[in-house]
Amino acid sequence: MEIIKTDIAIIGAGAAGLSAAIAIAETDPTLNISLISKVYPMRSHTCAAEGGAAGVSKPEDSLDKHFDDTVSGGDWLCDQDAVEWFVEQAPKELARIERWGCPWSRDEEGNVAVRPFGGMKVERTWYAADKTGFHILHTLFQTSLQYPSIQRFDEYYSTDLIVSDGRCQGVTAIEMRSGQLKAFAAKCVIIATGGAGRVFPFTTNGAIKTGDGMAMAYRAGVPLKDMEFVQYHPTGLPGTGILMTEGCRGEGGLLVNKDGYRYLQDYGLGPPDPWPRNKAMELGPRDILSQAFWHEQQKGRTIKTPHGDVIHMDMRHLGEVLINERLPFVRDLALSYLGIDMVHEPVPVRPVIHYTMGGIDTDRQARTPLDGLFAAGECACVSINGSNRLGSNSLTECLVFGREAGKSVIDRITTMSDADTTLVKQQRDKSQSEMADLFMRENTGESVSGLRREMNDTMESGAGIYRSADSLNETCATIASLRERFNAVTLEDKSNVFNTDLIQALELKSMIEVAQAMAHSARRRDESRGSHQRLDFTERDDDNFLKHTLAGYRGADAPSIDYRAVVITKSQPAKRVYGGAKS
Repeated sequence: MEIIKTDIAIIGAGAAGLSAAIAIAETDPTLNISLISKVYPMRSHTCAAEGGAAGVSKPEDSLDKHFDDTVSGGDWLCDQDAVEWFVEQAPKELARIERWGCPWSRDEEGNVAVRPFGGMKVERTWYAADKTGFHILHTLFQTSLQYPSIQRFDEYYSTDLIVSDGRCQGVTAIEMRSGQLKAFAAKCVIIATGGAGRVFPFTTNGAIKTGDGMAMAYRAGVPLKDMEFVQYHPTGLPGTGILMTEGCRGEGGLLVNKDGYRYLQDYGLGPPDPWPRNKAMELGPRDILSQAFWHEQQKGRTIKTPHGDVIHMDMRHLGEVLINERLPFVRDLALSYLGIDMVHEPVPVRPVIHYTMGGIDTDRQARTPLDGLFAAGECACVSINGSNRLGSNSLTECLVFGREAGKSVIDRITTMSDADTTLVKQQRDKSQSEMADLFMRENTGESVSGLRREMNDTMESGAGIYRSADSLNETCATIASLRERFNAVTLEDKSNVFNTDLIQALELKSMIEVAQAMAHSARRRDESRGSHQRLDFTERDDDNFLKHTLAGYRGADAPSIDYRAVVITKSQPAKRVYGGAKS
């Protein structure tokens, strides 16, 4: 079994992973970088981001305004020192990626065009039509190709971190093409594997977003922070989970119920100003818009379809010229998947799981509590997103903290010794034994698809837009049972080459562990804040819960739950105000 020696192993080749790799390679070309990804880099989930990336660029905007929108959007659970630094770095990273070739859309004066986004009181979302993530990922990928020190390992599924003597010393990964387990002996490891939306059944996240990196760090003893906060995006296509970007509402799209009524005016988002002045209303934060849908559903004011209840997003008043210029991709999506042309008809939409605010516990320098281990992007929790991520901060977060992870590795690696190959071999053998056990099990009737469906169902019903003690207790009990039953899961495919059955089983193990951290973290937070809404504790409780949740791994048992104070520098908790109304 091969041991690959490297200076730095980066797990994940999306925007955060590529940003980290480039930052390291351009600073010190002598360092060997192993970029490990379970898909070809241009298939990373960054390419699915449509709307844009946030950064101050207009005279009427400011770093303080971006800070205020982010902190209030996160319902004051953001660490404000990290947010201050983030908003300062954001324009620099967006300008940097433009110099590398990212084709930002332009206004009539030739400046970078910006559009309004939910929860922002000023236009600051840079965009490239409605394919922003694709263009950012393309730019990063082609830039990375100029650095020979970045060696790619595409279609490698990472399984476990190698940890000894209180230090991360590498990672084990399956080469999908051969089925062989490889061990990467590394001085430092960066996790940049994205979120865990596939824990839920209806999600904008692609099939690869299964929380692998979170679970690896979790099993290695790193806490998962704020996992109860999972963001619903208010506008997903029914039956598919495909996102209708927030850019649709940023350009003036309206949300109406079955009576054609702009119902958001009933939920603290201001009066229904006519387009194009609807700066609140449809451009309220994602958590409040998704919760408003739930209330409309309870009142029987949503629209029944074969794919469940929906409301309509109406963009007909925007006109074909503007739609083709700024929203061509989503027009094609609605036409291709629903047979609806948004130039002539309203589009049915519903809330859909979109983003994991919680993740691997890191500081502003992307360092985790485990020496030698760093994390960036959606898999990490700095925390700049608090309990509800501000729309279009995520792409910028990948750029800012991906680069910061690379810089932190440079600072740390100078005093790091080579990984102990004896210890690496021991961990590799342990991982090999666990993988072999899956192949040798006799048929028990427990299947990956069956357990995954039960996990999806209990997370949606018990830990969805609204939760309660009863629903969360039931979900916690179901997840505990699923963890036990996973030990009896059997594989139908016993081959080695591109064994997707094996990969899906390992992904399921990660998702169940992440789901358990989410459910137990939510069960212990007796308040409503941001995306975490309790029917039995309906108010925000700053006295008892202005703090981060830390879920610690305890083997087969439920996670331990601890807390850490939120860092407040200059913005004290207050009511969230949008469009002149309080929410």
